[in-house]
Amino acid sequence: MPVFANPLGLVALLGIPAVLAIHFLQRKARELPVSTLFLLDHTRREAASGRRFERLIPSIPLWMQLLAVLLLAWLLAEPRYRKSGSIQRVAIVMDSSASMSVFKNEALARLMKQLPELQGAATEIQLTVLESAPNRPRLHAGSSIEELEAALDKWRPRDGPIDPTQALRLARSLVSRDGTVLYLTDTPAGPLPFEARLLAVGKPMANAGFTGVSFATEEGALVWRALVKNHSAKAIERTWSVLTKTGSTQPRPLYLEPGALVTLQAAFPKDAENVRLVLSPDRFPLDDVLPLVAPKPKPLVLFAATSPAFAGLAEKLLRALDAAESSKDAASADLSIASYNPLDPALPSGNTIVFVEDETRTGAWLKGGIVAEAHPLMDGLNWQSLLARETIQLDRQPTDTVLLWQDKRPLIFLRESNGIRQLHFNFDPTLSNAEKQPAFIVLLHRFAESIRAEKIAGVCENLETGQPLTVTAAPGIPLSVTAADASGTPFPKSTILDPQSAISDPGFLTIRQGDKTLLTAAVHFADPREADFSACASSDPEEMGSTAAFERHTRPDPLWRVWMLVLLAALMVSWKFTSRSLQTA
Repeated sequence: MPVFANPLGLVALLGIPAVLAIHFLQRKARELPVSTLFLLDHTRREAASGRRFERLIPSIPLWMQLLAVLLLAWLLAEPRYRKSGSIQRVAIVMDSSASMSVFKNEALARLMKQLPELQGAATEIQLTVLESAPNRPRLHAGSSIEELEAALDKWRPRDGPIDPTQALRLARSLVSRDGTVLYLTDTPAGPLPFEARLLAVGKPMANAGFTGVSFATEEGALVWRALVKNHSAKAIERTWSVLTKTGSTQPRPLYLEPGALVTLQAAFPKDAENVRLVLSPDRFPLDDVLPLVAPKPKPLVLFAATSPAFAGLAEKLLRALDAAESSKDAASADLSIASYNPLDPALPSGNTIVFVEDETRTGAWLKGGIVAEAHPLMDGLNWQSLLARETIQLDRQPTDTVLLWQDKRPLIFLRESNGIRQLHFNFDPTLSNAEKQPAFIVLLHRFAESIRAEKIAGVCENLETGQPLTVTAAPGIPLSVTAADASGTPFPKSTILDPQSAISDPGFLTIRQGDKTLLTAAVHFADPREADFSACASSDPEEMGSTAAFERHTRPDPLWRVWMLVLLAALMVSWKFTSRSLQTA
């Protein structure tokens, strides 16, 4: 079946009613009186009544003119025939941001409607579907529409705002210059790179939901504080309640002014499971539920094997750290605080913070510029106001990492060996203003938290969906991950070696290694950018096809020269018979 490169050429078919109208309207014949009757056989009956509509009488000029109109319309429409085996390659980049979950069904319907236009004149379409998030596997690759629908039906957009440039670049490389790249989103942006075309399916809508949670201890009770934000430009009335495994509270009304941010708070239910805050539902359900667990960091056991000169500093550090407890046994401690004395140089063999203790107290002030090395423990810390006296020095090994210099003297260095970390202060803090320096306190806190992070122990946390995870586990033993949605319905179980991120839907997450629970977490959605639908809009894609692609997939009518000759012949025959008729008249 032919396709037309210039469908407007078919407008020439309007010449058919024009030709018929001309042949219906006849000129009035001249009256010639005659004396004999044998000439009556040659009179033109169709012209006897003058200028008016008469019965159409077939004639050679009529048929030739109709044929000429048909041939002219055919040639002007430029018919072309599809080439067998021609393939149109199309790459579709799906916006994987969470807001697309609201418009998923509409997006798939619009996409299916666009497929014939995407295919164009080709006999086959080759589809590749990607997500806008980088480094994700392809959603679909092939020519089957049924498989495409099945793959997209399982697609679950849950990411934050993503720049699609990288995905569009990959899509263009897959279909080459001759293919088509389509970006399907709910929020139209500026012109797309790599000659990509835009199909937007969103629309503005009102939404309110949870944006975060924090915890505090008040009068011995754990209190949660949840933030609820109205992302729209009009007031919203909702209700909220607290649900547990055993029951729920009565729904309470919640009125939100346009753009308002409201804090909800209450005591955390004791010994409760599957605690969650629930808002009355709307079209975007991800931020309507806030799962909660009572936060509990890894315990950090601190051993202060130091002289009375540093007892106050050890006590301050113990109070500053969460879930920290003291121990009288260095073997069972996670971190020790020790002082170095040349008369008693023995130090704990585990993770340790080491201070120089100089009992002479006669050294001069150290001089020279203070320079901090680039290291995670030192990021953003200012040491320029540190004043320290000349004291005895610690023995520094070649493998130690110097963190802070004053002139040529290392003031602070880090020793790491066989999983043991020791932070050495190569000066006496009591003979300096170190305790008044924020950088000194922050460094101690960072080092202690780094020791806590490397400890293999259970922790309870409240996480955001998709948040990267760092789980410290024993090597060589697989981790068992179980997850449930906000209502407690389990997700399919899986066993993985290295969990990378939290689940993508609100719910509860547990990671175990053998019989030991390493992580118990509640996961909530808290991305206000994706919960704001004010910028969503719809737009139709630009023209999908191109002249080059159309010509590549089709071939011209091989008989166009024949039709041209037939057209000229029809015009000549019509002219000849029309002239003869006029001469006879």
